[in-house]
Amino acid sequence: MLNADQIVYLNGEFVALEDARVSVLDRGFIYGDGVYEVVPVYGRQPFRMPHHLRRLQYSLDGVRMANPHSDVQWDTLVRELCAKQPFVDQAVYLQITRGVAKRDHAFPPGAPATVFMMSNPLPLPSREQVEHGVAVVTAEDNRWHRCDLKTTSLLGNVLMRQLAVDHNAVETVMFRDGFLTEASASNVLIVRNGTVIAPPKDHLILPGITYDATLEVARAAGVTLDVRKVTRAEALAADEMWLSSSTKEVLSITKVDGAAFGEGVPGPVFRKVWHAFQAMKPHAAEAALAR
Repeated sequence: MLNADQIVYLNGEFVALEDARVSVLDRGFIYGDGVYEVVPVYGRQPFRMPHHLRRLQYSLDGVRMANPHSDVQWDTLVRELCAKQPFVDQAVYLQITRGVAKRDHAFPPGAPATVFMMSNPLPLPSREQVEHGVAVVTAEDNRWHRCDLKTTSLLGNVLMRQLAVDHNAVETVMFRDGFLTEASASNVLIVRNGTVIAPPKDHLILPGITYDATLEVARAAGVTLDVRKVTRAEALAADEMWLSSSTKEVLSITKVDGAAFGEGVPGPVFRKVWHAFQAMKPHAAEAALAR
């Protein structure tokens, strides 16, 4: 249920959600002509904000839109929005569209961007999901060829996510031309013989901020890494398979297409990396100082 009193940001103002209005001629509504970011916030501290802002700029450049704010302005706005929420751990969603104009495919010259931000409680995996893993289904990746851009045109991802829901799974893991790409709203990594193997960041997958963080904490924990293309056969024969995203952090897959995967429980490399990931989060450092 929507909280009408929730404070959001729209075009220079902080307003109640029920008072936020966007024209039906906004190109985000008409064309999905926009980009977005989701920034996890722990203890009211944005996680890897510079990384998210770099990816935002990359997406804006990719769709030929000007950035309406500097990094300093974005950081200030995100922190101000977080301060207005009653919850501590948050997921900040920010969206920029090409603005309001008559319906015409060509870019509207001079139209000011529409900038929207909202923050909700951070929906992290449950203890049961962390301890027992989650189910996924697989499908052929039939989306467009610029999956590296974080755009609001997400119908392909929506259909893939719904496929998972239809099968009581949390995600759809996708393959294109026989190679692992990603899931509908997550990156995918595998483990073979103790080595974490991750598909390379190219135009077919989103350059995940949590993907990078996962590889960093794995390396720091002494785990061997290998970034390269992964065949479908190799992925489905792996010892472990993980999801990573801002809201899933790192999550083990223990069922694929209705059958147990690997040992059917989260593996030892996952457990090692999950604990290392928890230790590097901002609130973990604050808790350590408080003890």
